[in-house]
Amino acid sequence: MKIAILPGDGIGPEIMAEAVRVLRALELPGMELHDGLVGAAAWRVHGHPLPPETLALMHACDALLFGAVGDPACDGLERHLRPEQAVLGMRKELSLFANLRPAKVFPGLEAHSSLRPEVAGAIDLMIVRELNGDVYFGEKGMRTTADGQREGYDIMSYSESEVRRIAHVAFRTAQGRSGRLCSVDKANVLETSQLWRDVIIEVAAEYPDVTLEHMYVDNAAMQLVRAPGKFDTIVTGNLFGDILSDQASMCVGSIGLLASASLGAEQTAYGTKGAYEPIHGSAPDIAGKGLANPVAMILSAAMMLRHSFGLEAEAARIEAAVASALNAGALGADLGGTMGTVAIGDAVLAALG
Repeated sequence: MKIAILPGDGIGPEIMAEAVRVLRALELPGMELHDGLVGAAAWRVHGHPLPPETLALMHACDALLFGAVGDPACDGLERHLRPEQAVLGMRKELSLFANLRPAKVFPGLEAHSSLRPEVAGAIDLMIVRELNGDVYFGEKGMRTTADGQREGYDIMSYSESEVRRIAHVAFRTAQGRSGRLCSVDKANVLETSQLWRDVIIEVAAEYPDVTLEHMYVDNAAMQLVRAPGKFDTIVTGNLFGDILSDQASMCVGSIGLLASASLGAEQTAYGTKGAYEPIHGSAPDIAGKGLANPVAMILSAAMMLRHSFGLEAEAARIEAAVASALNAGALGADLGGTMGTVAIGDAVLAALG
């Protein structure tokens, strides 16, 4: 069980340290942790946010635990050298096309949501986001128009095979939950979304036990705050998934609570190879102050055990410990509490037993 530990920038090293403490506490036989550099941390040493040394480590390991990247000091670099390119590069290099982002309100935290407690308490959903297409990977650039104006462009596109493979992931995910899938697009104005909807409908014929619904993205954003409990599994493209999952994080109380799994087709001796990371960024404004909430990072480690190593009992044990710690008051500043990064990690470890 080889795991690449990639803390990254900002609060990445602080929250990663707590996730590693939790993993080590499980005393899993054969677990090997291998440290690597990504983002600004890698650029400062190797001159690139995703250097060959890190790529080699990624390929050699069975799973990746990824912190966060981003550093304002690097904003002036050419785009391909900026820390954030490490994330896109990792997904492309390992063909990680399916992003799973669960959102659920922990018992006792209903009042910390920006929604009414009775509305927030009903949230228990999974967003399945396509990761390898859309405007993030389409042709992009700057050009000058005929009348001399600067014009930026980012091309949104999907092939039917890209939509088909994420559709299968989404339908299988829905089968493992309540059997309800909502596909989010903008088919009324985007040709890309029309293809998306057409292919989703075609794949649906292979999953008669799953109830499929279609929703435009603007309506989906509205319903996430109006009646989030109506959703179970959502499948959508890269751009819409990025936005909706961040919105979902505030519905449950804090972006510091949401983990994610990025999966591909590659199989190891243990399961599906993947990268696991919190959905939040590097938060440079609080880096080094011991204030970051490590919960999303710890829950990402739990997702790794479940999806890449088939260790369901161990994953559930971590999640139960997190829920217990939060319910007992292990809250950071993001949730109106006073506990720091290490103290929250201590509380989770204590609950882990």
